[in-house]
Amino acid sequence: QVQLVESGGGLVQPGGSLRLSCAASRNIFSFISMGWYRQAPGKERELVAAITSAGAITNYADFVKGRFTISRDSAKNTVYLQMSSLKPEDTALYYCNARNIGTAYWGLGTQVTVSS
Repeated sequence: QVQLVESGGGLVQPGGSLRLSCAASRNIFSFISMGWYRQAPGKERELVAAITSAGAITNYADFVKGRFTISRDSAKNTVYLQMSSLKPEDTALYYCNARNIGTAYWGLGTQVTVSS
């Protein structure tokens, strides 16, 4: 059973920064890709950023390009999401995701609230 545990969320003012962490219960290179999704109240879950195991190819949603960076630490089996220049519309529950062919794993999420 794969476990993904997110941390690092919280309340931050507009323009501020946060770093989210996702600790996996097994080697992150056992997944084809890992990523971050978010879901705001009343909205569908959407992709924020993802990174492949092979080649570390990254993919970002247009609304975070230039502001968020996804990275990984294989020694810690952890994937990070560095978020900068946060906006109120970034407020959401952020979920970690890990994928293999035909399989997806999810964490329970960490809340990010951007408000003055």
